[in-house]
Amino acid sequence: MPRFPAGRVPAPDALPRLSRAVAVGTFGVLAIAYGLHGMGRQVFPVLLPGIRADLGFGLGAGGFLATVSTLGVGLAGIPAGYLLARLSRRAVMAVGILVFAGCTVLTAVATGVGDMAVYRALSGVGEALQNVALFAAVGAYFAAHRALALGGLTVAYGIGSFLGPVLGVQLAGALGGWTAPFWVYGMLGLVLVVVVATFVSRRFTEQPEPTSDELPEETVAHVPASLYNRNLVLISITAAIVGVATYGYIALYPTFLQEQLGFGPAATASAAGVFGLGALVALPAGRLADRWDPRVVVAVALVAGAGVGRLLFHGPRDLGGQLGLSFAEGAVAGGVLFVTLHAAMQRAVRPPMAGRASGVFIAAFHVPAAFAGYLFGALVTAAGWAGAALWQLTVLPLAGAAVVLLVDVRRFADAGPAGPAGAE
Repeated sequence: MPRFPAGRVPAPDALPRLSRAVAVGTFGVLAIAYGLHGMGRQVFPVLLPGIRADLGFGLGAGGFLATVSTLGVGLAGIPAGYLLARLSRRAVMAVGILVFAGCTVLTAVATGVGDMAVYRALSGVGEALQNVALFAAVGAYFAAHRALALGGLTVAYGIGSFLGPVLGVQLAGALGGWTAPFWVYGMLGLVLVVVVATFVSRRFTEQPEPTSDELPEETVAHVPASLYNRNLVLISITAAIVGVATYGYIALYPTFLQEQLGFGPAATASAAGVFGLGALVALPAGRLADRWDPRVVVAVALVAGAGVGRLLFHGPRDLGGQLGLSFAEGAVAGGVLFVTLHAAMQRAVRPPMAGRASGVFIAAFHVPAAFAGYLFGALVTAAGWAGAALWQLTVLPLAGAAVVLLVDVRRFADAGPAGPAGAE
């Protein structure tokens, strides 16, 4: 199986690098800010039954509201990539956190489906601004271990995705309703805006990607000069499939647990939240993606995910079984697929376009996912929970496995013109 070298040649005019301790600390602050997105996004589906009862809307509308934030993420992803060419990554991150935090607070004062959909979508815009800048900054600073570093961010997001529902249920119970978690998480976001803008060094966030002229000719000559090349399109299609499958599960899985299996709020929060802990496998997955053929990693993960998706809604009905399956879903989707596909997207273009490629990835993954909850709700109405899971969480991922195998890794930026560099 081919191996891929992790190293890149740093640009000669790169900013002075931070000490290891400061760099790790900075990464930790940014990871916490990224994890807050997981808290704010994942708490909504767990609170959805109470929100529906309070505001009075149906399952389809609820599924749409649970995923509409991804529409904002996707639509803002590509413009955010271009914005990085005009503003510092640190500034874009801070603005993104501010928008996300403000709209999270506004969610708590929404009065209906319309205004809540706007607030949720705009929170996604803020998330996109932060994500594109954050992944570009971390990818450039830790270029020698790009996928591993991105895996670390995914772990932070996963921890936030676990803590968000678990703490959110407790906050809602202690402070009198579903609005409390949105107030708390939004205010935490405002604090983080100040921390990032004040204490995060540009020596971390503004390290440049190496340009084509600074890399050996054989490193880039075989890589398509166009951003929208064949590999990027294939990876985008695969990312869209992963997004639709994953967010169909995220949107209505808590509702399934409560309305079909009879789980209480605490058990539902645990089962839904453990999905986030599955992202802990992102670190070994990132290291694997740095070294091995990403097509095989993604295809195997999609096949495994198809089996897990089937069992989630047509398998064990006890809490222990659901905890295990939800963790496995998180491990596949958040721990392996998101990290590997994002890193592959950056490899599919020449290094100076890596930030723009991240923007394309964010759009490809999230725009279709915005309608995943509505689609899953419609399938549930037409075919029941098991039928919906069969089509959206099983058949669809298998189609994605077929698509990703068409990617030509010989055209990646860290592969030689005759094939993957370092192949054994």
